[in-house]
Amino acid sequence: MTDWAVEASVSASRDASLVDAARRGDRGAYGELYGIYARMIHGILMARVPPADVDDLVQDVFLQALPRLNSLRDSERFGAWLAAIARNRASDYYRRSKGAAELSDPIAAEQIEDRAATGAEMAQAAAILAAIRALPDAYREPLILRLVEGMTGPEIAARTGLTPGSVRVNLHRGMQQLREKLGAIPMKSRAESSGA
Repeated sequence: MTDWAVEASVSASRDASLVDAARRGDRGAYGELYGIYARMIHGILMARVPPADVDDLVQDVFLQALPRLNSLRDSERFGAWLAAIARNRASDYYRRSKGAAELSDPIAAEQIEDRAATGAEMAQAAAILAAIRALPDAYREPLILRLVEGMTGPEIAARTGLTPGSVRVNLHRGMQQLREKLGAIPMKSRAESSGA
């Protein structure tokens, strides 16, 4: 058994015991689950909805999941189940928000200008986030979880229920596409930071 498989098994077992405790009304156990999965949910939502709304939606996902815990068939699959709730919540966000901008649209010019006023780094970060969000779904989510939330490949796999191989491939292909997109985006701060 690989180190990753052992870690995933221990993680799934810990999650199952926390889920079972939360089902019995232990709010502390649910709080621990929140601590373990909040970054993942934040990343999933960051890949799908405007950044300004992500924090509130993270709370919504956990509030929606709590009364539904008894519908979870396999306690060891809590992460994948919670990820599905987050993806559905992001879809609901757009159904409820008439006139919301398409995810693939670039960030509004005034938002980038506002960020540029606070520093070139913020404008560059906004452009990179926009480039990631323009990628296909299969690459967007793992890249956000890796680059924004700081999760490792095995951690992404263990928490989302994806296989380590698919996470590895999606990260690799996503990074290739991101490099291509960023190569096409003029970034003034690149020249400024290199001293040119």
